[in-house]
Amino acid sequence: MEAIRVAQLTKRYGDVLAVDAIDFTAPVGATIGLLGGNGAGKTTTIAMLLGLLVPTSGSIVVLGHDMARDRFAALARMNFSSPYVSLPSRLTVAQNLRVYGHLYGVAGIDARIDELAAELDLVDFLHRPAGQLSAGQKTRVALAKALINRPELLLLDEPTASLDPDTGDMVRGWLERYRAASGCTIVLASHNMAEVERLCTDVLMLKKGRIVDRGSPNDLLTRYGRDDMEEVFLDIARDRRREPTP
Repeated sequence: MEAIRVAQLTKRYGDVLAVDAIDFTAPVGATIGLLGGNGAGKTTTIAMLLGLLVPTSGSIVVLGHDMARDRFAALARMNFSSPYVSLPSRLTVAQNLRVYGHLYGVAGIDARIDELAAELDLVDFLHRPAGQLSAGQKTRVALAKALINRPELLLLDEPTASLDPDTGDMVRGWLERYRAASGCTIVLASHNMAEVERLCTDVLMLKKGRIVDRGSPNDLLTRYGRDDMEEVFLDIARDRRREPTP
């Protein structure tokens, strides 16, 4: 069963081809990594999956809904997190989460906020204005916002950016447990290769808007004859010839 099906998805800005006729599927319960350098098309792809950008051509089906015709039915069952998208700075963390909870029609919103605050270590600054948070605190609040409606599809753009190693490890562990318990499908754009190796069941390697390779982290490591995904990333970014598969 598929959570996402993308066919010939293309996004063009004038003469710039940001996403170039990509195809992929994401099974329910999988974690799909989107990897590539700056300008590879990762964020544009996520924005089209969210319905924030209209594709130039191609199709997207999310949770059984055609995003061109029925995107609001899908949006109620999904969510998004990025540390680069700011929440209203004058509202407290709790107020921000309550607003998003009401937008998604979350029942028992106060209990849900308390649950997320405990699990993501937000308790000490739950009543602090969002504009007064550190970068790492903002990252955790953005993740809490993305989880407020218990999404079936979670789109993550650099979810552990600005986090110290200990907190980053805690968040990754929480995401693993959430996926295992809920069956949630995750799409992860990240430059943290250790994170990709740990979380992803499949990886799409993007370059200049095209998928240039794909496979599980282990498949890619074997194919390129490398010990870690950072080396695979550099091989693709620098157009190095692949090592023969043993």
